[in-house]
Amino acid sequence: MEQFRKELVDSTVEEERLRENREHEKYWYRWGPYLSERSWATVREDYSYNGDAWSHFPFEHANARVFRWGEDGLFGVSDNKQLICMNVALWNGKDERLKERLFGLTNSQGNHGEDVKELYFYLDNTPTHSYMKSLYKYPFAKPFPYEQLVKENGKRGFEDQEFEIYEIDGLYKEKGTGDTPYFDVVFEMAKGDENPEDLNFRITVYNRSKNKSGSLHVAPQLFFRNVWAWKSCPDTSKLVQDQEAKNLINVEHHKFGGRKAVFQPSPTAESSKSQDDVDPYLIFTDNESNLVKLFGNKKNPAPYTKDAVEEFVVQGNEGAVNPAHEGTKAAAVYYFEDIPPGEYVTVRYKFTNDLEEGKNMFAAENMAIIDEDVFDAIFADREEEADNFYWRVNPLPSGEKLKAIQRQAFAGLLWTKQFYNFTWEEWYNGDVSIKPPPPKDRAGARNKDWKHLYIEDVLSMPDKWEYPFFASWDTAFHTVPIAMIDPDFAKKQLDVMTREWYMHPNGQMPAYEWNFSDVNPPVHVWAVYRVYKIERNLYDREDRLFLERVFQKLLLNFTWWVNRKDSEGNNVFEGGFLGLDNIGVFNRSEPLPTGGKLEQADSTGWMAFFCLQMLNIALELAIKNPVYEDIASKFFEHFILISDSLSFEHHIDNTKEGFPQVARQNLWNEEDQFYYDAISWGGPDRKQLPVRSLVGLIPLYASMTLEPQILERFPSFKKRVDWFIENKSDIVERNIASMRRRGVGERMLLALVNADRLKAILKRMLDETEFLSTYGIRSLSKYHEEHPFEMHVNGCDYVVKYLPAESDSGMFGGNSNWRGPIWFPTSFLLVEALQRFHLYYGDNFKVECPTGSGEYMNLAEVAVELGSRMIQLFTPNEEGERACYYGDYSNFLSTDEYFKDLVPFFEYFDGDTGRGLGASHQCGWTALVAKWISDVGVSFAKSSSHGSAISSAESVDSSGVIRTRQMRRRKSGRSLLSFTATALDLTEEEKHCLSAQQSAISPQSSRTSAKSASEVREDLENEEDKKHDLNSSEAHKSESKLINILKNKIGNFKFDESMGEQCEENKPELACQYK
Repeated sequence: MEQFRKELVDSTVEEERLRENREHEKYWYRWGPYLSERSWATVREDYSYNGDAWSHFPFEHANARVFRWGEDGLFGVSDNKQLICMNVALWNGKDERLKERLFGLTNSQGNHGEDVKELYFYLDNTPTHSYMKSLYKYPFAKPFPYEQLVKENGKRGFEDQEFEIYEIDGLYKEKGTGDTPYFDVVFEMAKGDENPEDLNFRITVYNRSKNKSGSLHVAPQLFFRNVWAWKSCPDTSKLVQDQEAKNLINVEHHKFGGRKAVFQPSPTAESSKSQDDVDPYLIFTDNESNLVKLFGNKKNPAPYTKDAVEEFVVQGNEGAVNPAHEGTKAAAVYYFEDIPPGEYVTVRYKFTNDLEEGKNMFAAENMAIIDEDVFDAIFADREEEADNFYWRVNPLPSGEKLKAIQRQAFAGLLWTKQFYNFTWEEWYNGDVSIKPPPPKDRAGARNKDWKHLYIEDVLSMPDKWEYPFFASWDTAFHTVPIAMIDPDFAKKQLDVMTREWYMHPNGQMPAYEWNFSDVNPPVHVWAVYRVYKIERNLYDREDRLFLERVFQKLLLNFTWWVNRKDSEGNNVFEGGFLGLDNIGVFNRSEPLPTGGKLEQADSTGWMAFFCLQMLNIALELAIKNPVYEDIASKFFEHFILISDSLSFEHHIDNTKEGFPQVARQNLWNEEDQFYYDAISWGGPDRKQLPVRSLVGLIPLYASMTLEPQILERFPSFKKRVDWFIENKSDIVERNIASMRRRGVGERMLLALVNADRLKAILKRMLDETEFLSTYGIRSLSKYHEEHPFEMHVNGCDYVVKYLPAESDSGMFGGNSNWRGPIWFPTSFLLVEALQRFHLYYGDNFKVECPTGSGEYMNLAEVAVELGSRMIQLFTPNEEGERACYYGDYSNFLSTDEYFKDLVPFFEYFDGDTGRGLGASHQCGWTALVAKWISDVGVSFAKSSSHGSAISSAESVDSSGVIRTRQMRRRKSGRSLLSFTATALDLTEEEKHCLSAQQSAISPQSSRTSAKSASEVREDLENEEDKKHDLNSSEAHKSESKLINILKNKIGNFKFDESMGEQCEENKPELACQYK
């Protein structure tokens, strides 16, 4: 299979674009979906004294008030500095305002915090944004229910479910008639064949009603971000209507020079009353605030303001727009008087630096007309290239449903890129041209320790509406699925967080804009090494420069952790909330009401994990530079000390001769066989907090195997390891890391848990009455549903109870919950940990899964089981319903003709039902499902009740939810070992090491005579007697032929249930790897 993967490298046009971008031949990254979906009510736009961002800049101001730090909008596109921006405005003739941005509730309005209340979906996107597609569902029979959404959610409390927009009768479906009176507004952008500055846009509006016509204004908008109001010098950039073509805008920009935007006349729907073309009407204004309207000022900064488009379209106020037809904001207004039921209309427009009469445009009746056949062919080619690219990313026969989920996960990742702009100095002190300056020490001098921040980058957002700001540990998880499609962008995200204008001089990484000083788990190092390995395995590129550069900065970050979070120097770490919000008894970001310090099992586990990942990278770098062997030795020893401290505390026994050192239990509870946090008041005075939560599972993350062959390669490191084992026998014998006893293949295991503790923890983790859910691993044991942990301190009661869905308090805003739900990032790391343990313990180490079922699995099988359960959150069951939509409207959202193929990626999921919770477009870390689909998709498609018919066992739990336990076939040890090696992205050398112990695993070198992609392409060129170079405008033709050859080749491989035992004899490298 490795040889086949090598054939895929550089086989697509999209990869060629990425190469051109990487080598600075063309800048394909310049234009993309970089507008936010919410710039109002963000910390950056908050200049209030009390730091109430939600009230200082409310939604109602967004249409008429200029943003300081970044623009937003529906279907937003901009350059990478957000200087020239484009979005789409809609009006159905009934709404009180123009629909140009998404609406949602503020933190105080929502019963579980901020919450977007719109239906929109990311359908497709490529890494260079050569093709993008998105969908917005816009009701037209009733006005958009702004007030009703606020009012109904305001009636509900923490324990109630949120009121959703699709619950309103007649908005998206009428209960009496079943009609669906709304528009599906599909937005597409396609870049030119060779020109990344040639942007083509197509908006297709479908009337989904069966019996109602609807009218609609469609107004694509073009505007400059207001940067001149904050500077002392004016901006000379202008948008001007062309003197000869009334549908053409001449764009003059101080950075980009001359561009043109042409808006094509649009045909009406087939059965519309009028069959005349709908011509666009261009209107102009300026991107300036309407202070007269908002605050009662006597005068505005400019005669024409940013709300002029809404004034013109919704209020009919023609005096709001500039009669001179120029400004810094413009819109092309299309009015479709009637769009009949089941029909559609199309709007086409182009923004380009290459528009010439006679070439791609001609004049007709004072209009600039583009050739629509050529225009639509661009979209057809880009879409075909996107299909080929994503087939290349995952060519395995995992089924169309799984691939559709994966494709939308990738699309969401790419759509949630955003230009993020923040300079602390200017934000805190105010801009020189704005008087008076903002109040000093406002918001408690928020982020006062981050004066060095200077950010103006395109970053991966967790959710561009609910979280339109980066969060450092979210970013780390985003980069794993991003690396599968665009390693360059993934590496940039990881690298930039360690640069001096982000990372604090003391080595701390910024958390998120509400409080950059909060502490996120140290997962950056894991992501760096993971991305490095993914790029090497998928794209045959080894970026050691990236690895070494970021490693040097991570040394600073590690030192910060040791100095700041291990206050007593005993290798037991604090850390604060560590991204897990309300998981603890107390708010872990604040001083304890009990006094003392909280010693955290998760923080200490994270640091051990940090050590091992640094050790991994140091050994990788030592391959070319032996200096890193010394650094590897340092992290090896530090890990052992952390490992020892997690479970033991050392005291001098004054009662015995020689005053020996005595080891006592620390964060491990021998009776419960689980790790707990503990409050320490110094010395032996300690109290464990027996809460069975993810905190006690995180120590499993810290695991690593060392191959004997790898050790032999590094004699200095091996010598130090051997010395430590021989001379620190007390720690070695007591310590839970398995160092003396070698595992399968003579591997050495570095881990925080030994075999007994591993089994004890997994017994709870795989118990369906505790952590194991039908859809993954709960963040808190279900045991606490009937046995809540309670603590009475200073007259206050503190309770931790199993809450499978939303939080029951406002801690950390109340919009997330770690007391029961299933979360993708932490589960992903648990699955990886099981895979690493399997490499050491092998097939004979089995645990009962689920606990009490009588069914035993080795750890690789458990990993597959957990990954498959989480994939089930998104796949339709036998009734066609998706678990993530669980509830009264599940059938409608899962099976309706125009909803059933749309996949939401929620922030977290109900621990019992799988219902999606939190942010509804958490396209960052929840997109990790894309990696699992590549890893276990073939097996899932063949064995899952969601993929094809298999036998299954059903039971009903105490909550009344039907549980379907999949009964998978047993898989050979060879196949599982190969699967594990592939899922962990091991190198070919590491796979060679594995093959020494499992002879059926091919070293995957040159055992096939398959031709490389370049050779196949050369054959195609000779066959046609014409070279179709990938740089030509016909590149997609050559690409498609090549992809078809590769599809036929993989079609000859046999993927059957014996998992590799019957693969073709001439394809041994495929055996056991992906079934």
